[in-house]
Amino acid sequence: MKRNLLILAIILFSLGGNYSPAIAENTPEPKKIEAAVQYDWVNMLQLQRDEKIENYKNQLFDGKYAVSIKKKDFRKTYKEFLKDENYRAHYRQISAGRKETAEENMSGFFTKFRGQEILYSYAIQPKKDLRHVYYYSAKGNLAYVDDISENYPNFPYHSKQYRSNGKLAGVIYFETRNIQYMYAPNGKFKGIWFKDKMYDANGKELMTRTNW
Repeated sequence: MKRNLLILAIILFSLGGNYSPAIAENTPEPKKIEAAVQYDWVNMLQLQRDEKIENYKNQLFDGKYAVSIKKKDFRKTYKEFLKDENYRAHYRQISAGRKETAEENMSGFFTKFRGQEILYSYAIQPKKDLRHVYYYSAKGNLAYVDDISENYPNFPYHSKQYRSNGKLAGVIYFETRNIQYMYAPNGKFKGIWFKDKMYDANGKELMTRTNW
């Protein structure tokens, strides 16, 4: 199953993060343990929607998982990744459309300038550690880190994203590949994605995305 990490950055823009494209497309094929899930968020009773939102919130925000990290501890933990020493090579490779090397999966974030697409940031996922994704500025300075739960890539799993100062940016519960619940750092429910559509807690469509 490709694009298992697709929404790690895509949906965090709605949580206050700055990055919105996809990450690696060459992640391993997960074991087929995902149960068939019929998506009926819009047709659910409100009580059912509220129960699911609260259930996943309680799992994620138990006082242990979804917490910020002290800046000094964050910098110590991710010391090796605070600066991408190979940012020039990564910039050239990703700008040219390359998505992986023998050691890494890569993805670029582009903007248009004078009619041309310019790489303004990028993500690196080490193949030796698929549970972490590192987001850099075009100059190779760390901006965000995705920390994915140990059961990845088997569903359900969850992910938390930290800013470079250790502050929690958002948390996602991946019920299936097609269904993700998004929460702000304070536990507030921000919405649910089903494929290319995002809905609020009441089943109202909020937005769509084109890169599902």
